[in-house]
Amino acid sequence: MTATHDTSYAFRAARPEDAEAIAAIDGSFTTSTVFEVDVAANGFTLREVAVDPPLVKVFPEGDDGHEAEEDADRGAFVAVGADGGIAGFTAVSYSPWNRRLTIEDIEVAPGHRGRGIGRALMGHAVHFARQRGADHVWLEVTNVNAPAIHAYRRLGFAFCGLDTSLYQGTESEGEQALYMSMPCP
Repeated sequence: MTATHDTSYAFRAARPEDAEAIAAIDGSFTTSTVFEVDVAANGFTLREVAVDPPLVKVFPEGDDGHEAEEDADRGAFVAVGADGGIAGFTAVSYSPWNRRLTIEDIEVAPGHRGRGIGRALMGHAVHFARQRGADHVWLEVTNVNAPAIHAYRRLGFAFCGLDTSLYQGTESEGEQALYMSMPCP
């Protein structure tokens, strides 16, 4: 059992019977700022800008947008609240060829945010990475998810790439994919 702020949560590997509760987590967010991407011939720059009214982002059901490599070693972890419900989860995959752990998805239910659950789940992902010999941890985030970007930076992630076309033809068209990584501590 790990205490995070005012509530205790248990963290464990996800089980098949957790699938429905994981799928039911509301991963939407509201933000009053986004990261504007300016692409130039030699790279890109990011600038945080205010949006009014605040942006509400709801992800499509059943589509996390990530397909892990077939040879990847996969793992998933959940945070279980005192009521026995799933408060958050992370899904990861490890690719031995480049010693990279990819955070495929990480979500914390709205009523449980701000209590250290995301940090604890990321800690479980990093432990998984260390066990496999990963050199770094990597993730993709949309430029409009300023709350997540700030959280990842506090955890030690830095920007390492951009894809301006990843979301073309999806409900997220017009957004840019930002890639962040950190050395595996």
